[in-house]
Parts: sequence; C-alpha cells; structure tokens
Amino acid sequence: MKKLMILLSLCAANAIAAPVNVNTADAKTISEALSGIGLKKAEAIVKYRSEKGLFKTAGDLSNVAGIGEKTVEKNKNDILLSDAAVAVEPKKDSTSK
Repeated sequence: MKKLMILLSLCAANAIAAPVNVNTADAKTISEALSGIGLKKAEAIVKYRSEKGLFKTAGDLSNVAGIGEKTVEKNKNDILLSDAAVAVEPKKDSTSK
C-alpha cells in the first residue's frame, strides 16, 4: 500500500508541471515540463534556439524536427516565451471622463 501511495504521488507531481520558458530553459527542464517532449526532443529545441534564435510564438516549436503542431497544441498552456508576467489593463472608453 505504501508503494502505491508513493507511486501515485509521483504521478501526480508529473501531471502538474509548471509552465516552462522554452527560450531560456535547459533541455532537462523542458522535457520534464512538456507532455510528449522527451530529453532528445528537448535537446533539439535548445539546439534550434541556439542556431536560429529565440522562439517568437509557441507555434514556432513545430519548426523543430520531431515536434508537430499537435504536440505544440497539447502543451500551449505550458509554453512560455518570456519570464515576465504580462499585466493587461482594461481599455478605457474614450467617452469616459
């Protein structure tokens, strides 16, 4: 029973991965954070970024060999392009005083 509880807690930890900045993270971090991205594909992401420059959109990851649009779509909520949080202010109505 104890082994089962440990196994379940490890699975839960992997299922709740934090978003990852694909422009700064190392391959190990990327592979742990994104579903369907193993270490080899994560290494390809890091290599691509060092050769071609930073990713401008999450969709740019599909330019990396072995990463398709479905993988990007599945991970879109966990793919960050910068570490800065973006604060969005509501638009002001031009007729308001």
